Amino acid sequence: MATPRLLVLLTIASLCFSGRVRAGETIFESGPGKVHLLELFTSEGCSSCPPAEAWFTQLKSDNGLWREFVPVAFHVDYWDHLGWRDRFATKEWTSRQQTYAARWRAGSVYTPGFVLDGHESQAQLPRGSKEMAGKLLLKTNGDDAQVSFKPAQNEVHAREVYLASLGFALTAAVAAGENKGRKLSHDFVVLSLQKSSLPENATEAKFKIDNSGPDKIGALAAWITDPDDPIPIQAVGGWLPK
Repeated sequence: MATPRLLVLLTIASLCFSGRVRAGETIFESGPGKVHLLELFTSEGCSSCPPAEAWFTQLKSDNGLWREFVPVAFHVDYWDHLGWRDRFATKEWTSRQQTYAARWRAGSVYTPGFVLDGHESQAQLPRGSKEMAGKLLLKTNGDDAQVSFKPAQNEVHAREVYLASLGFALTAAVAAGENKGRKLSHDFVVLSLQKSSLPENATEAKFKIDNSGPDKIGALAAWITDPDDPIPIQAVGGWLPK
């Protein structure tokens, strides 16, 4: 049987990251240590992407999920010209990848492409961080969501907040293009991405969650950046109650 001291220590450890339900609210909170944002740029029209997405799917059972890293998959549209239109792809996601490429002074974009905390990366998991970024809190109640941030150094200046709705076990029977004849399955798919400004004097950013579409939202992810800067300062995410 656990001693009272051990129970206290376990409770404190669990609060380093929490996903909990309270009186109809779902609350996700990072600890002060940096949680990494891992982005995958992918497409149903790319024959090299299914292995990368299979690796992404395995993250659902990783102990570091939501605690150490937050994965999100953006489907880009520049493979659609091969005859198969990826229904999860948008020009907005392509533009996001192009913004990164311009920042890195890269000559082109490609899939599968991994981005870790705004930097070009490989398919590898970040494990922990000594960087103290601050606490990011995501709270939902019905279709309302609020994101608040308490920086580690108590800096007071404007930020930008992003909220992504994520879909899971989304499938497609591909009838054309490089993956013709394959049945693909996707996880951590960004179904929508909202951005809100967080002025110096604001304490939280508010959003509306729309779960009325054909692809149900299984989790939410949020991250915060400096204005006009894609590099995430802190991230948080978690599963929505079923």
